[in-house]
Amino acid sequence: MVDPVDWGVAAQVAARVAGRHAPYPAFEIRALEADFAELTAEAEGLVAEETGLRSLAGPARARVTDRAGWVEANVASFQRLLGPVTAKLGESLERSSARPFSLPVGASRRVSGTQVGMLLGWMSSRVLGQYDQLLIEDEDTEDQDIVYYVGPNILGLERRFGFPPREFRLWLALHEVTHRAQFTGVPWMRGHFLGLVQRTLDGVDPDPRRLLDALRRSASELKAGRNPLDEGGLLTLLATPEQHATIQEVGGLMSLLEGHGDITMDRAAAERIPNAARFAQTLRERRRQRGVSKVVTTLIGLDAKLRQYEQGEAFIEAVEAVGGEQLLRRVWDGPEWLPSWPEIRDPAIWVERCRAAAPAAG
Repeated sequence: MVDPVDWGVAAQVAARVAGRHAPYPAFEIRALEADFAELTAEAEGLVAEETGLRSLAGPARARVTDRAGWVEANVASFQRLLGPVTAKLGESLERSSARPFSLPVGASRRVSGTQVGMLLGWMSSRVLGQYDQLLIEDEDTEDQDIVYYVGPNILGLERRFGFPPREFRLWLALHEVTHRAQFTGVPWMRGHFLGLVQRTLDGVDPDPRRLLDALRRSASELKAGRNPLDEGGLLTLLATPEQHATIQEVGGLMSLLEGHGDITMDRAAAERIPNAARFAQTLRERRRQRGVSKVVTTLIGLDAKLRQYEQGEAFIEAVEAVGGEQLLRRVWDGPEWLPSWPEIRDPAIWVERCRAAAPAAG
């Protein structure tokens, strides 16, 4: 079966786009590796103390990489995750290539690979750290369940803003380790998340006419004064009603996890990191894209993801204002207690749902 994306081309293009940064001396990279090996372990203890979530998968493994290494890791994750979808699209590509005036399969694969590579390359210039939660069973786990830190981006920010390196690195580690605690300290979380992603991907329709229909719908949305890309980029335009419901579930979950990650790293860092507020403000400003960057983040759905941080934090603060940390911990009890996307936006709905279920739970 033909893969509709030439992943080799994607990796090459992304590496070229990502490589536009000044090289750093080897001793700085070695110092970064030593710091993150130590600080990731320290962050795990601080996160466990703050949240009560303890990883069931053993200690976290930190890996400092460059932008090309981050791209390579994400290309591998995408290939594992998107296998069923690319099989569908490959069948459609083979059928369409037999039609007159159609683009040859090889050329189409290279075009797709170039587009994916350009997006990954651009993203690699922005990301600081990432926990790779896409653990695939029955495969080599050496390159899975890893906390990545993109060295050139971190060093660049430290220099640009004069951040104290050890403080900033611990602060970053806290956020990524919080995500690992969410996925490995809550027994059902990883399976639930991957199930939602799989439900979304299973419904992908390889028919190009769906894109034309989606563009027509977007024109109608624009005429009505709404931005059709606001809820998650191009994927929402192509989604069926069933997929859209799942995307809403994914959005609610990711908003909760991102907001929880931000709040946890700020609280866990309160005594250890005097500059935490400054770091947070700088990164919030960095997330507010402008110009071409704003267009790119909107198209691929990152703009919606960036809003998730703020909405997730607001949800957590609203819930804790009503019932404290004890009420918030209900979200870890099972998938049925996760807030929906509307509940993230209006926490009172989730609080009322919890109150209504309290007698039965007791």
